[in-house]
Amino acid sequence: MSATSVKDPVCGMIIEPSKAAGHADYKGHTYYFCSASCKTKFDNDPEKYAGKSA
Repeated sequence: MSATSVKDPVCGMIIEPSKAAGHADYKGHTYYFCSASCKTKFDNDPEKYAGKSA
């Protein structure tokens, strides 16, 4: 994982923020997603996934 890589909090995939399929801001943190499907899951229940990215 490079210094700029992040983990999709839904599926755990490591992605580059610049290549993310989407992002969401939640409670002062920006989360990045590998696909629209993962972003939709996060949007529907952010508390379930928030804090899981590292």
